[in-house]
Amino acid sequence: MKALASSGLARKTEPSSSSYAHASSQIARGVIYAGALFTTLVLLGIVGFILVNGIPHLTPTLFEWSYTSENVSLMPALINTLYMALLALLIAVPIGVSSAIYLVEYAKPGSRFVRAVRVTTETLQGIPSIIYGLFGMLFFTTVLGWGLSLLSGACTLAIMVLPVIMRTAEEALIAVPASYRAGGFALGAGYLRTIFRCVLPSALPGIVGGVLLALGRCVGEVAALLFTAGTIAQIPDFGGQGIFALFDSCRTLAVHMYVLASEGLHIDETYATAVVLLVLVTLLNVIANVAEKRLRVK
Repeated sequence: MKALASSGLARKTEPSSSSYAHASSQIARGVIYAGALFTTLVLLGIVGFILVNGIPHLTPTLFEWSYTSENVSLMPALINTLYMALLALLIAVPIGVSSAIYLVEYAKPGSRFVRAVRVTTETLQGIPSIIYGLFGMLFFTTVLGWGLSLLSGACTLAIMVLPVIMRTAEEALIAVPASYRAGGFALGAGYLRTIFRCVLPSALPGIVGGVLLALGRCVGEVAALLFTAGTIAQIPDFGGQGIFALFDSCRTLAVHMYVLASEGLHIDETYATAVVLLVLVTLLNVIANVAEKRLRVK
């Protein structure tokens, strides 16, 4: 009798527990969907607000080659943004990817040095950009004597994005199966050739993702560049000065937008600059994704 009673009790509790688990999963799914919907609506609202307020004020005078107080042209800032991002990535990407290769492929796994480097890079990712700007102002502009220049700003941005590139590249290399390395060794390839021919192509999507994150931060940075690159709306004259144009002061699109907004005299042009900045980031991301896919096919 006791056995029958206990079995009957078990049958009664089983449906209730399963229904409770089903209800919990449904609630969790609803919360996830609601969060995704809220995030999408906020993003669309921000983008729509910028487009509605900025597109009507995109005039030909905003794209004149020279900046004046009348036309407040964004063309010099647009060119400087490309210069700044390209130079910063040229400095940060080789160093970050090479460091990730050393940590994953050559350094002893779990050593104190590897743990210290990972903790340091994770800490540097959380440091506010204004701290990097103060460091760049003290070291690059003052100690090295570069002044407010394109080179000072690019080196500061390279230090800022280096932890992001390094950590994403490291995780991408770790995710590559060990069988790829074993296959390269079995075919007679050396360690370095195996890394460049077998490991790096497989880790390329993750590395490109880190570079895209770094690119977005370079394009949208303001605080650090105010202390290192300055706010002069001019294009460095590489044709006339050559490499010495790297020491010219300049402003990027984000800094240009900040200056216009802080002055309060050209709010409409500020929204128009935000539209151009949004389009620029989108185009750079599309170009990087297309290049990554072509490299992966090869």
